[in-house]
Amino acid sequence: MALKPIDNETFYREVDEELRRDQLLGYWKRYGKLAIAGVVLFIAAIGGFIWWTNQRELKAGERGQTLITALEDVSTGRAGSAQPKLDQLANSGVVGYRVASLLTQADMAADGNQPDKAVGLLRQIADDTSLPQPYRDLATVRMTALQFDKLPPQEVVSRLKPLAVSGAPWFGSAGEMVAIADVKLNRPQEAGKLFAAIAKDAKVPETLRTRAAQMAGSLGIDATPDNAAAGATSGR
Repeated sequence: MALKPIDNETFYREVDEELRRDQLLGYWKRYGKLAIAGVVLFIAAIGGFIWWTNQRELKAGERGQTLITALEDVSTGRAGSAQPKLDQLANSGVVGYRVASLLTQADMAADGNQPDKAVGLLRQIADDTSLPQPYRDLATVRMTALQFDKLPPQEVVSRLKPLAVSGAPWFGSAGEMVAIADVKLNRPQEAGKLFAAIAKDAKVPETLRTRAAQMAGSLGIDATPDNAAAGATSGR
């Protein structure tokens, strides 16, 4: 018996749905395991990233605590206890902690009347081109300060002149040493202008600014704001 139109439509729809089910079943048989594996790998990747992030934060926290306890040991005169912690940080491969460790060890050596050792530690930072420039500049300033009395004045100027620029991070300390070296080199006008520029720079510590103003005055340079500004803009 012939099917009515409505029955034909129902029949075709049922056949179409059956075909779709067969196709989906075939796809699942062929690709189902791969899909499950993909989901598992995705979840594992997320879990691995979360674990890695937590471990990194944990390690950072441990290094921070190690640095804190090392500095506490140094401040309380327990250098022997601080040394292995500082060595650990120096070998951690983390730039900030390595620099902090070397700087602290240099201070310990300087305080312990071992200037050569201190200079050697600071030179490790100053000569390391993989480190950010501000760290290297700081090490150069501190190293020069330790060697200042033994260095020829012109070497002080050559080493620190790039840092003795108004607005630079270490302008106060570097500029003061360059100005004193200029005095030794019989260049009082250049020294006075530089002292005046230091006195003008609000970013320089107040004690250093006061000392610079006095030095500028002793060299015949008025370190009032207007004149100090003129000295700063004249350059070296």
